[in-house]
Amino acid sequence: MKLSLEEIRKVALLSRLELEEAELERQTKNINDLLARFEALQALDVTGIEPTSHSIPLFNVMREDETTPSLSREETLSNAPEQLDGYFIVPRIVEGI
Repeated sequence: MKLSLEEIRKVALLSRLELEEAELERQTKNINDLLARFEALQALDVTGIEPTSHSIPLFNVMREDETTPSLSREETLSNAPEQLDGYFIVPRIVEGI
């Protein structure tokens, strides 16, 4: 399935891409080359091959949760530009509250 220059121009417009005529022609060739490769892949017989989501096996590496010492409230607030009653004071970002 080849895309025409006009179809690429429409996709560029929908994607808000401003491409010069030479860029459109080059991208038309690139996209059509890519589509041809996808068509070649679709022609492969993959019966008996288990579907995968990754090309290599992935495993989650889990570790035990461990508590570690943290800063005290006073140390945490020591660099705060503004604080009140042990809390950070930050600018309001939601109107109407």
